[in-house]
Amino acid sequence: MKKVLSLLLMIMLIFALFAGCQSEPEAEPEPEAVDDETEAEPEPVAKTVVNFAVQADSTDALDEIVMAFNESSDLYTVEPIIMTNDSGAMHDQLINSLSSKSGEYDIISMDVVWAGEFAAAGYLQPVDALIMENGWLPTDFNAGSMASGKYKGKNYVLPYFSDLGFLYYRTDIVSEEDAAMLESGDYTFTDLLALAEMYMGQEGTLYGHVFQSKQYEGLTCNINEFTSNWTDIKGGLEMMKTFVDSDATPSDILTYTEGETHNAFLNGESVFARNWPYMNGMAASGEYNIMLDQVGYAPLPGGGTVGGWILGINSNTQNMDGAKAFLSFISGPEGQKINATVGSYMPGFNELLSDGDVLAANALLTNPGFANALSTTIARPVVANYSEVSDVIQIATHEYLSGNGDLDTAADTLTMQLEQ
Repeated sequence: MKKVLSLLLMIMLIFALFAGCQSEPEAEPEPEAVDDETEAEPEPVAKTVVNFAVQADSTDALDEIVMAFNESSDLYTVEPIIMTNDSGAMHDQLINSLSSKSGEYDIISMDVVWAGEFAAAGYLQPVDALIMENGWLPTDFNAGSMASGKYKGKNYVLPYFSDLGFLYYRTDIVSEEDAAMLESGDYTFTDLLALAEMYMGQEGTLYGHVFQSKQYEGLTCNINEFTSNWTDIKGGLEMMKTFVDSDATPSDILTYTEGETHNAFLNGESVFARNWPYMNGMAASGEYNIMLDQVGYAPLPGGGTVGGWILGINSNTQNMDGAKAFLSFISGPEGQKINATVGSYMPGFNELLSDGDVLAANALLTNPGFANALSTTIARPVVANYSEVSDVIQIATHEYLSGNGDLDTAADTLTMQLEQ
């Protein structure tokens, strides 16, 4: 019996041990359920770079424009490529790139006289469609700047900032009645010469009028104005020679550049002067005999030659949409307002000429005579070979003005150059 009981106990012990070894392992914790509606944060999309070939800006305007555009655009970021401040060297650098059909520059800034050459060579993309897409008209922009980039009926540029030639006069000498006539622009070069001859000598002045007539680019600008933008070439040449031969101008007027002009006017030697806006800053400095409160401004009878810089799109850009977006910004009201208020540049978007912030930043724009001058700017010849054309114009004009050439030959030469 004892053997039976021992056997039973042994069987039960073995069964218990076997059951313990076969116990189920502890269940692993189930992974936490993932909420299908929760999405991971998207990675920021890399913006496409727009390369902007431009000279260095001595003000903060360029930096402010680029920052404002980059902050406002979800697709593009502008990177200025700072070019040399030597305009001739910059021109050559651009030509080397553009002629190789390179897309390294998307937007390029240009001196106003380069656009005809660049457009004729196929380097620039027309901007007529861009103007329409923005709901603008070419007349919404500075007239001279736009004319400088209109080639064979198409617009190739928008303004960056404008410069212009206009008339300075002595407010302490010229009567209010004559000043009003000048500021309105409703006068002729014959009227100006008569005033110059009448007022010279007053307040210690030596001359009636000074302007640029040396054989250089300034002469092309001035004959452009005397001929009313080439509409009366023979008449303009005759009138300019009448000024040169008059006692109202210095005997060495044919050597005058901008430097001689501003020296004569700011030192109190001349009643009138044709020059660019920079001379106003010199008058404001207080370093010359003539103070700012003695200076008035007026448009020239046939309009003032436009200067400054314009903007175009490289026809070989690989980022046409980005280039259009930035050109629309920098030449449109937002970019032009930054340029005017931060850099004190002349706005190329005409609506800003009555903007309070712009007027507060540039007192010259509040003057009616200067405002009239800015609205009547005219372009130099828009041709494929501007440098050569301008050189021929200078030589023919200077020969005639100096008495070494005749009127008909000079007029025919200018006409032939302009008909290219």
